[in-house]
Amino acid sequence: MLLIKGGKIHNAIDRESFIADILVKNGKIETIGTDIVAEDATVIDASGKEIYPGFIDAHCHIGLSGLYGVGKDANEVNERNDITSPHLRAIDAIDPTDRCFEFAREAGVTCVCTGPGSLNVLGGTFAAIKTVGKRVDSMAVKTETAMKCAFGENPKNGYLTKTATTRMTTTAILRDILTRAKRYQVQYDAAEGDTSKLPAFDIKLHSLLPVMRGDMPLKAHAHQANDIFTALRIAEEFGLKLTLEHVTEGHLIADELAKTGVYMAVGPSMMGASKYELRNKSWTTPAALVDAGCHVCIITDSPVTGQQYLPICAAFAIRAGLDPFYALKAITINAAEHIGIADRVGSIEKGKDADIVITNGSPFEIATLVEHVIIDGQIVK
Repeated sequence: MLLIKGGKIHNAIDRESFIADILVKNGKIETIGTDIVAEDATVIDASGKEIYPGFIDAHCHIGLSGLYGVGKDANEVNERNDITSPHLRAIDAIDPTDRCFEFAREAGVTCVCTGPGSLNVLGGTFAAIKTVGKRVDSMAVKTETAMKCAFGENPKNGYLTKTATTRMTTTAILRDILTRAKRYQVQYDAAEGDTSKLPAFDIKLHSLLPVMRGDMPLKAHAHQANDIFTALRIAEEFGLKLTLEHVTEGHLIADELAKTGVYMAVGPSMMGASKYELRNKSWTTPAALVDAGCHVCIITDSPVTGQQYLPICAAFAIRAGLDPFYALKAITINAAEHIGIADRVGSIEKGKDADIVITNGSPFEIATLVEHVIIDGQIVK
């Protein structure tokens, strides 16, 4: 057991913080209250300290791309021999020894959603994992959270064989495989388990079944406004769930995006405009989307921006007009909702995983120190 005494709790649910104790048992938050007594518990005196839920990055490539001190030689993030690879799973390649996990958790980032990059029209599935552990299976919160797809300049210009050279081609490739997956789903479901009636097994189409059934969203890489609308068009055409990733020009179309109800992950913003579709990149994007009524989280796209700078990205968004309480939600509960794991993480509530960060001040101040990090009830810093 672990007992955290007398800290100011920012639970990411209530706007007002409050002073209380937190009792942790078997890796979960057991009780939140005052004057809690627990014999044999390890006690952390948090008097005068700030307590937050573990920070969550809903979109990155940690453990797959740009491994610390290795770089491109260990790049597992894009399959360059097949522009449509929905059958690939991040869980099969993540390297927990990547030092970026250490940097992340020491900064209070306790959970990340990591997976394939954006050169492929379909890249495979992301996984939500904790940032501590030796074996990815035991780190996983959810082994497959979403199916990565990509629009815009990356699949158009970045693929080795130049399979897609226009935005129209990218979308046509995606529409083709989704159409075939829909047909495969109809045949598969109609068989009702009768092996003699099942369609010939196709690992790509089979991997898309959770997407076609609405059990898993497409995780759509889209920076430019027209690409964002194309992603929405495809999702509507096939009746699919969708999350939007990057949303660089979201502030230009915030009123339209607010009508969709689609969850949006904004970032990376701590970088230069390295390509044309980033020319309108702005720290004002989160605030503009939130003000319009959108559901927003903030991401690093690590290693594009270091995982440990997730709270600082939120701080820049605050400086550009984002409400500080919403900024906290954008790297905690909203991020958890974005990747479908809010039942376990993202807020300080009874019954949730004990992923907790204790600081000596606001995480949005660069001089603030992270004094303790707790993941699944274990003190890891």
